[in-house]
Amino acid sequence: MTTKDRLYGLVLSGGKSTRMGQDKGLISYHGVPQREHLYHLLDTLCDKTFLSVRQDQDEEIASNFKTILDRNEFRGPYNGLLSAHREYPDVAWLVLACDLPLIDEASLKELISQRDTQKLATAFANRDNPLPEPLCAIWEPEALKTSIAYLEAGNGTCPRKFLINNDVSLVFPKTPQVLLNANSQEEYKEALQKLEA
Repeated sequence: MTTKDRLYGLVLSGGKSTRMGQDKGLISYHGVPQREHLYHLLDTLCDKTFLSVRQDQDEEIASNFKTILDRNEFRGPYNGLLSAHREYPDVAWLVLACDLPLIDEASLKELISQRDTQKLATAFANRDNPLPEPLCAIWEPEALKTSIAYLEAGNGTCPRKFLINNDVSLVFPKTPQVLLNANSQEEYKEALQKLEA
């Protein structure tokens, strides 16, 4: 297996969760904290898996979870993503935000099976609004290297805008609801209803 083929998993769980009012990574949709649920999902599909966390979160993580600490070099989700890239610059990263309560193994297998290593990234998108979902995507090493230059050039801190303006492959999941983001109490309730349906 070449370095380019290696796929590491990353659960982004270092955000402040201000809209939700509580740590989204600790919410239990599946009987365990969401960040642990996503870690286990990725761990069955990736060569290695890590939780992306803030320094103050690290001591509360059980020792059986591998972590990468946010370096605080960049703002927003790029902080965790590029901290991981700095640790392992030659691998691709399958990145999941911890606010995706409906994502499942079948959908992740679908994304991985359609990975295009010739593109900068392979990202899920909704067919109704075909914009790349940067936090449910496979970022190739070159995309992350290019992202650093993009950020240092002052192009903003939005990973979605970076993907929109670059050569990426879009995958439309067979079950579109897996891309539901739960960032507020209303979306949390909506996610619970869908899980119970």
